[in-house]
Amino acid sequence: MSALTIYSDTETRQLTWHSDNPDEIRSRLATKGIRFERWQADCDLGAAPDADTVLAAYQHAIDRLVAEKGYQSWDVISIRADNPQKEALRSKFLAEHTHGEDEVRFFVEGAGLFCLHLEGEVYQILCEKNDLISVPAGTAHWFDMGSEPHFTAIRIFNNQEGWIARFTGDNIADAYPRLP
Repeated sequence: MSALTIYSDTETRQLTWHSDNPDEIRSRLATKGIRFERWQADCDLGAAPDADTVLAAYQHAIDRLVAEKGYQSWDVISIRADNPQKEALRSKFLAEHTHGEDEVRFFVEGAGLFCLHLEGEVYQILCEKNDLISVPAGTAHWFDMGSEPHFTAIRIFNNQEGWIARFTGDNIADAYPRLP
């Protein structure tokens, strides 16, 4: 179940707000300029859909975002527990970073934890199947895919180069709960 948990960024175990209600999550995140939506596929994707099937199922929603925000490219990323690079990828994503563009992800299956460092607080958003999150450009954040990752997500970009991170050097991510 999708959830939003907010902590103090100085008292790492001080939980200040929590909800697993999608409408409450959307409202709370919107106050910080973060987009959170729930999408539905146009068809059954089966157990292990390929990238073309995934994109075809959600093309109507992608087209809406492209028309609204001018995004230029999109792809599908799928990471499983048997990925030989899972530890290196998890470590890279767990380092706090920013981007020069919005980080837009839609979870087709599985889950991931987006953690945003905003104005004295840490927002942890557990994104699961059917969740779309758009983290605004310049927002300090990190992502936890867990020690046994299992997710497929559509990534949507403003540029053709794709995912480009600017690491902050802050080790704040080490102080907050992670996915198992």
